[in-house]
Amino acid sequence: MLIFRKPIQGVERPQMPADIVIVGGGPAGMACALRLSQLIDQHNAVHADSPFSKESIYVLEKAREIGQHCLSGALLDPRSMRELLPGFEKEAPLDAQVTKEAVYFLTGKSKVKFPITPPPLRDHGNYVISLNRFVQWLGSKVEEAGITIFTGFAGSELLFDGDRVTGVRTDDKGVNKEGHQKSNFEPGYDINAKIVILAEGPRGSLTKQLVSKFDLAKDSNPQTYGVGVKELWEVPSGRIGPGEVIYTMGWPLTTKEYGGGWIYGGKDNIVSLGFVTGLDYRDPRLDPQRVLQEFKKHPFVAKLLEGGKMIRYGAKALPYGGWWAIPPIAGNGWMILGDSAGFLNSARLKGIHLAIKSGMLAAETAFEALKKDDSSAATLAGFQKNVESSWIKDELWKVRNMHQGFEHGFYAGMFHTALQMVTGGRGLRNRYPAIAGYQHMRKLADLPVDGGNEAHLLGPAKGDGRLTFDKLTDLYHSGTRHEEDQPSHLIIHDTNICNTRCVKEFGNPCQNFCPANVYEMVDDPTQPNGKRISLNPSNCVHCKTCDIADPYQIITWVPPEGGGGPNYDGM
Repeated sequence: MLIFRKPIQGVERPQMPADIVIVGGGPAGMACALRLSQLIDQHNAVHADSPFSKESIYVLEKAREIGQHCLSGALLDPRSMRELLPGFEKEAPLDAQVTKEAVYFLTGKSKVKFPITPPPLRDHGNYVISLNRFVQWLGSKVEEAGITIFTGFAGSELLFDGDRVTGVRTDDKGVNKEGHQKSNFEPGYDINAKIVILAEGPRGSLTKQLVSKFDLAKDSNPQTYGVGVKELWEVPSGRIGPGEVIYTMGWPLTTKEYGGGWIYGGKDNIVSLGFVTGLDYRDPRLDPQRVLQEFKKHPFVAKLLEGGKMIRYGAKALPYGGWWAIPPIAGNGWMILGDSAGFLNSARLKGIHLAIKSGMLAAETAFEALKKDDSSAATLAGFQKNVESSWIKDELWKVRNMHQGFEHGFYAGMFHTALQMVTGGRGLRNRYPAIAGYQHMRKLADLPVDGGNEAHLLGPAKGDGRLTFDKLTDLYHSGTRHEEDQPSHLIIHDTNICNTRCVKEFGNPCQNFCPANVYEMVDDPTQPNGKRISLNPSNCVHCKTCDIADPYQIITWVPPEGGGGPNYDGM
């Protein structure tokens, strides 16, 4: 029997009033908090007789430490940081400035270098960073500014009064696997806030609640996603210089899948490499972690890594849907930022700078609302207007149809991309339609038994322990840790579907698309097909792929007991 994490009912909860609560301590949330602090300081310097306090502004971060769950490629376009903190380069933890880039098309054994780097992938002046260390540094700035960050506190549900968001309930702590209170039980807080700002990253659980309750996505394209699977390597000196960036297209993917690889040279001979696989592939047996392992087998990549050592691992979903997939981002008492809203440029594979800018614009809107003592939808709509008149829209508008152009494969996608580049993002029409990624997945009966051209991408990677690794070996290097005696934070709403329909129709793709070996089908003679679903939630790296890619849409990811998850130190 599966018991899932949900707030204990009938418990008296501590009440905490707040002006603003920011859920999520990534780049968007930290930028929002820091900009709010700046605006309050500017106001108080001029209006000493009517100052604003920072004591009722809180940031909730589900990780045990700031930055611990932050994972990205990561390249930083410094545009928004230069607006937020002019001169930030002098003190921020930046590994290297990009001085060289290249794009390759890979076949099984060879490579072809693009004679000209496509404009979206030109990175001169950007920075190779560890997002983990960068967000730690941003968090220290927020705390120095006098704003409180609560680490180890996850938002479990939104609080509502009619059509208004009135706050956030944090997770209960000290609940056992059976859903009963342990001796160390602590009920979650009800933080009653004038404004709730959601900066949870991709497929945020509270954002998902909000979008569902108010049907916010009804006029948008469905959000589509990729999953980036990443390893950090220490390689022999001279293999790749600090600030050298390599992108790849093609192999190991076929023309039917969307995605590509990256290799970034950092300082001290550290290389960040990974592969993003679009979560709109057809074959349910495809395994994104295996895709990365196959990528490393290519002679070009293998030669770069030869004699090196893999030191860290992680995975993260990325919102690919573009401008047309962004829902309304402000309403009665709420705003949505960063990846939670879908602010990512899929042509550039970059979203950190957009997340930071969205946080700044949300802070400016929130501050105006505080001055008016009015957090109604009419006032917070200023955030939507500010975004649409900012360079966020300028950048995303030019690639508004980028991912949709690949709905029918690689070659069609390249045609549409070229057409969009010469028409300012329009292509054949102003708005390309899209369908949710999981709807592309085909049943096993409609696919070749041997996998055909995609056979090398299907099923788990075995790994040789030197260049390639199985999931559990990779997972060990993610530093993932959860409290074992707690309800599962992965909710399967109907396990009968897993045990009866999915096992026959799709072969239980959760075993494949999860990069952390959370889902397993184990022998059970009492089940019609001799198998039943079994979960290892303590393995979860919080990538949300299961919530996104499940063909029946019966899996929901919610935050575990605050603090649990991966430890992306240095990534």
